[in-house]
Amino acid sequence: MGFLDAILGKSKLPKAKVDKLFAISTASITLDVNLGLKPVGSAGICFKSMESSRYAAARLEIEELLQYSCKETGTEYKVQKDEFNYLWVILKDPDFEDLVTNIHLISQTLIEHGFSEQLLCAIYRFQGEDTVYWIYNYKQGAYYPFVPKGNHQRDNTLEFRLRSVMESELPIEKNVEKWYPLWGIPL
Repeated sequence: MGFLDAILGKSKLPKAKVDKLFAISTASITLDVNLGLKPVGSAGICFKSMESSRYAAARLEIEELLQYSCKETGTEYKVQKDEFNYLWVILKDPDFEDLVTNIHLISQTLIEHGFSEQLLCAIYRFQGEDTVYWIYNYKQGAYYPFVPKGNHQRDNTLEFRLRSVMESELPIEKNVEKWYPLWGIPL
């Protein structure tokens, strides 16, 4: 961003960081063994949709890749918009590695088509005594836990405990103000 852009209030969105996305694969073992949190076989990726022919081509390629990948892995998927007009790709598969791989496949395809800025987050659902979501923020290149408790409340105590147990295995967002709650996750 140049000096003139700063004065005029223009800013560029940060590019998506996918290099730490696969860390959840090995962390899932620790989540299960140490915390009793098992992956429930669902994950999702959320991104801002756009109206352009380039975006339509990228979306078509993603769907074609998912159709092929899902035949190979048995993963089920659906594409849907939420109430804020964000696009979600929801994946279901009992094999956690397949979920992580397909999330990465979607991410890379969007990045290769020049839509890195459109990627918002990837989400993995775990179940123990509580439902726990691990959210990967593409802009920060880090994970954070989200434990909804109903009525737009969250269990901050459990979220901080999860951070302390998992920070040696996962790149955890250090600034808790960036631990955005995502209400109504369609997983």
